[in-house]
Amino acid sequence: MKVCFIGGGNMATALIGGLLKQNFVAAQVSVVEIDVSHHAKLHNEFGVQAVTELEAGVAGSDVIVLAVKPQQLHGVATSLAPLLTGQLLISIAAGIRAADLAHWLGSQNIVRAMPNTPALIQSGITGLYALPAVSQVQCDTTQTILGAVGSTTWLKDEVMMDAVTAVSGSGPAYVFYFIEALQQAATELGFDAETARHLAINTFSGAVKLADASSDDVSVLRARVTSKNGTTERALLSMEANSVKQHIVTAVQAAAKRAKEMGDELGNASC
Repeated sequence: MKVCFIGGGNMATALIGGLLKQNFVAAQVSVVEIDVSHHAKLHNEFGVQAVTELEAGVAGSDVIVLAVKPQQLHGVATSLAPLLTGQLLISIAAGIRAADLAHWLGSQNIVRAMPNTPALIQSGITGLYALPAVSQVQCDTTQTILGAVGSTTWLKDEVMMDAVTAVSGSGPAYVFYFIEALQQAATELGFDAETARHLAINTFSGAVKLADASSDDVSVLRARVTSKNGTTERALLSMEANSVKQHIVTAVQAAAKRAKEMGDELGNASC
């Protein structure tokens, strides 16, 4: 199986690295990247072929991964359509709906994927949705490619891709935001920046590992840390008084709304 990546940015790089750590070899992977300054890096780091022309990159490919920015996807799809010969097409562009991709590309062999940045260290989570025409073999192929950088979850309804984008696609930024706040609190309490970072990151990563290893709901784990009239209770009461949880929920809902808007804007603008 040969895989061609269109776009050689961070997510494509993560996927290529993940595949090569599995059973793939460099000769099975090509990259179309218009920024020639990236070519040497991709070749030196992975040994893969990097080209600027679509035709040279997709020739002989079985799978094409669309890894360009959503705003660039219509132009890329228009140029790519005449070159297709039945390949499986996997899009990792946020917001762009499968029906619009199918219209632009003239193909129904389309899977939408929404990975997140922990894929860079093979710890990502990816939401996947396939059009009905995609075969089980092609779904299995998609699973192999996206599973190389973490876990996956398949969606029965494409509308849920906006929710995946908001929860896990954007989610790492929310986590980093909370870590930033914890670091700031630590420095304001007297720690130097390095110690504050160490405390914040390891507290967060340790709690995540505990939650992942436990069969209990996270609310139960939280309650176990919260002694009556203790320090944790005081902190949580402050958060509740300031509606921190509801503000987070509202923020994620805003992200989901924006994902839907992007699908409307970019799909309609390119019809």
